[in-house]
Amino acid sequence: MKLLAIPLLIAAVGSSLFSSLIPASAQTWTQTSAPITNWTAIASSADGVKLVAVASGGAIYTSTNSGASWAPATNAPDQAWRAVASSADGNKLIAAVRGGGIYRSVDSGLTWTQTGASSNAWISITSSADGNKLAAVASIFPPPDFFTSSDSGTTWITNGSPYDRWLAIAASADGNTLVACGGLGTILASTNAGNSWTTNDIVGGTSSSAASSADGSRLVVTGIVAGGGRICLSTNSGLAWTQTNAPSVGPVALSADGTKLVAASSVSYSNNFPIYVSTDFGVTWTTNFPPGTNYWTGVVSSADGGKLAAIASGPGGGGIWTLQTAPAPQMNTTPANGNLTLSWIIPSTNFVLEQNLDLTSTNWTDVTNMPVLNLTNLQDEVTLPLTNGSGFYRLATP
Repeated sequence: MKLLAIPLLIAAVGSSLFSSLIPASAQTWTQTSAPITNWTAIASSADGVKLVAVASGGAIYTSTNSGASWAPATNAPDQAWRAVASSADGNKLIAAVRGGGIYRSVDSGLTWTQTGASSNAWISITSSADGNKLAAVASIFPPPDFFTSSDSGTTWITNGSPYDRWLAIAASADGNTLVACGGLGTILASTNAGNSWTTNDIVGGTSSSAASSADGSRLVVTGIVAGGGRICLSTNSGLAWTQTNAPSVGPVALSADGTKLVAASSVSYSNNFPIYVSTDFGVTWTTNFPPGTNYWTGVVSSADGGKLAAIASGPGGGGIWTLQTAPAPQMNTTPANGNLTLSWIIPSTNFVLEQNLDLTSTNWTDVTNMPVLNLTNLQDEVTLPLTNGSGFYRLATP
């Protein structure tokens, strides 16, 4: 099989292509049926289908249809929930209580059990794609306020991380790269699951949110400084950082490849709180004003950036909003050892891998090899034997 580089076929969806840069007029945030309450955190499966949201009023709600409907977790204890994280498949969930313990679920939120973590002022938690490696931070001073687990939360350890009043933490898909930020302006990065750290104070004020690409190379931290907000970016796993002019100071989320950013503002403009979306890692931004006045407390993205969700809080409570677009999948090709591996980021839209041996015909057929999920980069992979012939492949809507 000979690989022919034809971008139109490799990125094709049915008979047309979708643009990943959606104009502002086409980006419509929709309020879901989730209860109006003080939501504090939200997490998503890699495909954006399974969502879990927690509230300071004791509620945990889950969705299995990208936020179209929500159901309460009836077996979850009534606690002041502050943080939540999810594995890539949405089956393993971990949730932390502000002033309490850390709880986990292995059945997508149907049942919850308390882990071995002690009571603490937990404020943020993150998970690897397989749900085995966890990291949690607490907003207390002095430490211990930084903990990791390598067994899905059964046991927790702390180490000599720098002092700060930590507010947010994020992890790469394999859980080895960590980025944390705190109330004293410190950015903390690790590439070995927290065994050693690189520190930076580029924010220069309170840093409030963090996000990581799947491979951990691209990191994002948002901060609040005098005169407004700031988004800081790293393309080398936290060794160096640059500041952007993005006008957001609130929660942030990142797609698996690190190209798509969503950031929600905690600063009101004309009695509304905008949400900003970037498809080029913060170079340019599209501004959205979802209806209603919402103090955004969390945002989340599917691996391909096609499904976004935002939660709100405030004196009168807040809801959960979603935005769904159809980004074009990008197929990667890797020949090795007589085989050809086709891979693409876990899609938020259903696609089928098709092949055609002759482009003069319309004889596209499904590739029967089932994709295998690579948890280190959140990509579906299909490996095929190379031959002396030619072949063409595309991802098409079924």
